[in-house]
Amino acid sequence: MQNRILSGIIQKGELMAANDYQFVTHWRVKSTVQEVSEILGNGPDLVRWWPSVYLEVRELEPGGEEGIGKVVDLYTKGWLPYRLRWQFRLVERRPEGFSIEAWGDFVGSGVWTFEQDGEWVNITYDWTVRADKPLLRDYSWIMKPIFSMNHRWAMEMGERSLELELQRRHAATPEEAALVPAPPPPTSDTTFIIGGLIAGALLLRLLSPRRRG
Repeated sequence: MQNRILSGIIQKGELMAANDYQFVTHWRVKSTVQEVSEILGNGPDLVRWWPSVYLEVRELEPGGEEGIGKVVDLYTKGWLPYRLRWQFRLVERRPEGFSIEAWGDFVGSGVWTFEQDGEWVNITYDWTVRADKPLLRDYSWIMKPIFSMNHRWAMEMGERSLELELQRRHAATPEEAALVPAPPPPTSDTTFIIGGLIAGALLLRLLSPRRRG
């Protein structure tokens, strides 16, 4: 499946601040709109099937009809070693998706849209946020490409994890379901540090003057 993410710096014709981000992600999975909506709409269950990103998820308020007004607290990370504490409220639920508003280390909105295409579902996630965590806010002017890469990695893990979750759900027997691999786990800080040191060493080598003869 192809995961395409576009990051933008323009919103409504105006230049966005350095710590503003807009990402549009496209997934395509073999399922139904109803099933995908059920999986993605169950906040606390994200820890089980998308553990590479969602470390802790708690429902703080149940909301009213169809869960509108539901408040969820999240503790998340990506490939980079920083962690984010944020909350969202479900503000709209439609047959073809739902919308949330977020606050905390992230402030903004997210819109999930699902489209049935035969046996497949086209999934679009439009995530427009301002990063208020000091690390993200203060260094966005120079680190924006790295933070964007971090989001891209997180969503790639999400698509892979969703595919595995659907394989488990669609398995004909418990034995077949048990053969489905576990979802990708969170990255360790050690892995990132080692990778960062290697990347830094290569960058310094490229930037350093070449020795003559």
